[in-house]
Amino acid sequence: MPARGKHRRPKVRRIARVVIPVGTGGAALALPFVGVTGAHAAQPTAQVAQVALAAVPQVELVTHKVVKGDTLIRIAKKHTTSGGWQKLYKANRAVIGDNPSVIKPGLTLTVGTKKSAATPAAAKSAAPAATPAAAKTYTNDLDGWIKEALDVMAQHGIPGSYDGIHRNVMRESSGNPQAINNWDSNAAAGTPSKGLLQTIDPTFRAYHVPGTSMDPFDPVANIAAACNYAADRYGSIDNVNGPY
Repeated sequence: MPARGKHRRPKVRRIARVVIPVGTGGAALALPFVGVTGAHAAQPTAQVAQVALAAVPQVELVTHKVVKGDTLIRIAKKHTTSGGWQKLYKANRAVIGDNPSVIKPGLTLTVGTKKSAATPAAAKSAAPAATPAAAKTYTNDLDGWIKEALDVMAQHGIPGSYDGIHRNVMRESSGNPQAINNWDSNAAAGTPSKGLLQTIDPTFRAYHVPGTSMDPFDPVANIAAACNYAADRYGSIDNVNGPY
């Protein structure tokens, strides 16, 4: 979450919801979404499942390994980074350090995301039969983290969609789970914003979802806690379109 620290402290009032389980910036990217309950919802027929799977793209992080002679300006131009080198630095400050003019060869920077539609074979493999959540596997990338978080959220009655989560992740951290804000008012107060959806530690602890890691940099735990906070404050992460 951005530098409006006073809005990101946990509320004292109790949450009255059916079992309840933030910026560094980036380009907002809306993705097609099928079904209000997320990509994890069981479909009544294989045909509907195929359409849903094909409609939701796979999202992967695009990275750049720094070589001698590289500068943030040169890297931003090479990858046509929206917002230029400033946004690139903001999304990777935790990796680069406090001086954007000094980037060391060998560093791996997150420069954006790419998507590819689900293959026909993957769509064909989608079956209508219900599968226990524990038996599911998830890819270790933004797409997998969001889908796993949606499954966790569904178990705890927390609203949110793939599109709503992805849009806010790209704005807050550009999809970098290790992103940290060390320069705004929250950081000055000793509670910097962390992770995919930039939560501060007090908010993360207050809205932590049982069954997920207590590490705010854990992508699934960070998404679930931030969505729990957004549900309490705004009704759903889908209703968040800017600083929160």
